[in-house]
Amino acid sequence: MNSASLSVVQRVNALVKALNGAKRTNEALARCGNGEEMLDVLLDASAKLGLGLSRQQLANTPPIRDWVWWKNKEALLTIGDNKPDSELGRKRFLGLF
Repeated sequence: MNSASLSVVQRVNALVKALNGAKRTNEALARCGNGEEMLDVLLDASAKLGLGLSRQQLANTPPIRDWVWWKNKEALLTIGDNKPDSELGRKRFLGLF
């Protein structure tokens, strides 16, 4: 496969398909403590497959972007100030209602 002729999305999709059934890589991803460690594993897999994906491309392209978000448990978008409402014990969302 000539990765130079593929878009970033196509190369990410090829990586995701290659990960299906790749036991050692999936175990390495499961052991990662955060999204940055996941990106290290995925960069290595991309290089071995000759896909030439950069860290930034992986971090910004779904579904890998979403995997990193999930591992870091960081929201892609927040609404309001994300501070708990002291009286009610829940988060305030400003401007919705």
